[in-house]
Amino acid sequence: MKTIVVTGGTSGIGQALAHTYLDRGDQVVILGPDPAKGKKFLDRAEKTGAADRAFFIEADLSLVSENQRVIGDIKTRFTAVDVLVLCARYFRSYRTVTPEGFEHNFALYYLSRYLLGYGLADQMDKADRPIIMNIAGPGAGTAGIQWNDLGLKHGYDGWSAMFQGGRLNDLLGVSFADESRGHRARYVLLFPGGTRTGFAGDFDPATAAYVDRMKNAAQPVEFAIPPIVEIIDAPPREPLSAIVEGTPLSLLRPAFDKDAAARLDSITRELLHNKLSAS
Repeated sequence: MKTIVVTGGTSGIGQALAHTYLDRGDQVVILGPDPAKGKKFLDRAEKTGAADRAFFIEADLSLVSENQRVIGDIKTRFTAVDVLVLCARYFRSYRTVTPEGFEHNFALYYLSRYLLGYGLADQMDKADRPIIMNIAGPGAGTAGIQWNDLGLKHGYDGWSAMFQGGRLNDLLGVSFADESRGHRARYVLLFPGGTRTGFAGDFDPATAAYVDRMKNAAQPVEFAIPPIVEIIDAPPREPLSAIVEGTPLSLLRPAFDKDAAARLDSITRELLHNKLSAS
């Protein structure tokens, strides 16, 4: 029996993966901010006889403190973590800053994935074939990263914030998979193709209309799940993989530049150090 941790596990791809592995007999931990959605997951598990293997941790993953609490909770309750699926994301047409002072998209889409990956690395090292599945949009390059304004204080745009988040996750994967880190978990950056998920967000009218059109043209969630499950069940041998709609990408692309990854890692560590020192 594997232990699967899923962020964004109350809707869309995350929810479908959580149900898939719970139905297969694994124990599944979903993380999310909505207790009502968490209860629905637990109620379903009870009805299917899987209540003892289903767990919901209520958390606002846009907050560093909440990520730390979740990491501590998982370490206390579970000996090992086999799979970490990172799906949580929330689109914002209007710039929003968290109570901790980070731009929301940067905090949820990037910082949370950084914290959970490194924070649970020791638990994953105890698993047989651990894997981190980061559902993002790999391979776009680094040109869109605002290095001197990662919080996008100047000229914020919701799409730019989301695309920058994807680029930051590419570099996160590069840093995590560096051999000098010594982590056993295989890191997979994956875009499954346009998928009819909830695409949660706070949209301006034009963006809301565009998102509706995207949903109508996208594949059903159930179509996206089998390829993801196949990778999770048989993790790649390579420390880092990037896959777009079933096609592996070359890690020689600028998107996976090691110098840029080291730069981002240094910036992130300083941001977190400053935040924790001020707490």
